[in-house]
Amino acid sequence: MTSVRTRFAPSPTGYLHLGGLRTALFTYLYARKHGGKFILRIEDTDQEREVPGAVQLIYDSLRAAGLEYDEGPDVGGDYGPYIQTQRKDTYLPYAMQLVESGHAYPCFCTREELEERRAAAAARGETFKYDKHCLGIPRQEALRRMQSGEPYVIRQNIPAEGIASFDDLLFGHIEAECSTLDDNVLIKQDGLPTYNFANVIDDHLMGITHVTRGTEYLSSAPKYNLLYEAFGWTPPVYIHLPVVMKDATRKLSKRYGDPSFEDLLSMGYLRDAIINFIALLGWSPGNDREFFSKEELIEAFDEKGLNKSPAIFNMDKLTWFNAEYIRRLSPEEYLELATPWFDRALGGRGIDYCRLAELMQGRTEVFNRVPDMVRFLAEMPGYENELYVNKKQKSTLESSLDALKFMLPVLEEVKPWQETALHDTVMQAIAEAGRKNGPVLWPLRIAISGQASTPGGAIEIAYLLGREETLARIRAAIERLTAALQTA
Repeated sequence: MTSVRTRFAPSPTGYLHLGGLRTALFTYLYARKHGGKFILRIEDTDQEREVPGAVQLIYDSLRAAGLEYDEGPDVGGDYGPYIQTQRKDTYLPYAMQLVESGHAYPCFCTREELEERRAAAAARGETFKYDKHCLGIPRQEALRRMQSGEPYVIRQNIPAEGIASFDDLLFGHIEAECSTLDDNVLIKQDGLPTYNFANVIDDHLMGITHVTRGTEYLSSAPKYNLLYEAFGWTPPVYIHLPVVMKDATRKLSKRYGDPSFEDLLSMGYLRDAIINFIALLGWSPGNDREFFSKEELIEAFDEKGLNKSPAIFNMDKLTWFNAEYIRRLSPEEYLELATPWFDRALGGRGIDYCRLAELMQGRTEVFNRVPDMVRFLAEMPGYENELYVNKKQKSTLESSLDALKFMLPVLEEVKPWQETALHDTVMQAIAEAGRKNGPVLWPLRIAISGQASTPGGAIEIAYLLGREETLARIRAAIERLTAALQTA
């Protein structure tokens, strides 16, 4: 059996979108599952759409995703170059071979002429299809015009009748009437091949055995197979993947603000969580299992688990996945990942990051939400006095003021300012005074945090804030409540 060789062949038109990442992932998993090679090829023949720096972004994104390729532009291999514009001289000889065999022909129609025919077809309510206008030009005359420097393209000569077909591992046998297929361009006026031609030539020359790509190419695959037949080559095995959708009606698109892989990483989603989630978009392991390491994905991946229906990208589900992955980090791993996010809100404040990390790990869903969750430790936020009112804790403005006046001298005597000392002193004082915990600790937490929901309770927050800041915030809260009750 021929060794499996798969390829991911993106165009350098911007960031790696999530649909492209899934295609790369499934291509990678298939290769690794079957002990084959995973190849990266850059298809940059559409120079007008190329974004500067996008090729490097592709390299960086695949490495960030953990999808190591065995051959590619920056790692080499036996079948290079792996960038199509660097293979420019490869394609015209193959196109001319098709011209000689009658499977292609030079076309000299100008853009203006084609636009006129396209407009005429639209006026008749028809879909424009090239009319083989230049097919009848005698071979020698066409060659003379090409050699004279007259602008031309080379078009595929699709049979006027008959059936073009191909087999897909997911969608089965697919046929198309040749009469419905257009004589698409193989070589453009600038001498570069179109995607439709270059991918066939390169897949053959690079020994690609399996091609994984989106269902948007289903309609083109019959034309590709006609090219394989014309050359006498064996076509690869096709796996066409349904698109990834934002919802039931719209595809994921950067244009509409949907995130790219790089966006998700910069937001603080974990690489492994993203990859695990992406793997389950349109693929099922055949059971209810949801969490996989990359190695486990390779072991479990089977194309029989692919779904023909479009997959819906649910951001809430990804966030849930991410939170689960964060909870599974070791405390040391979490602290390392959280520290840059703590710094954004707390840099230079002398906060005990280790203790803060212990309090935050179980509450963190995405790391970019961390700064807002801990910023109250750096500066007291604005808040409404209604936060002190809590029916469950039987807390009112009056009882809260009383509790704070009770706690201030207690806390002023705490030495050293350590969490254990704070806890023991506060709880002992509450018990000795015959008070209940809730009506004291609730207003204390509001007074020093300005928030109803915090990582940790009043004792932990007081420790993190330190003596001077905690006492200052309590005194400010006492003044605030006193003034509010006097004007009530």
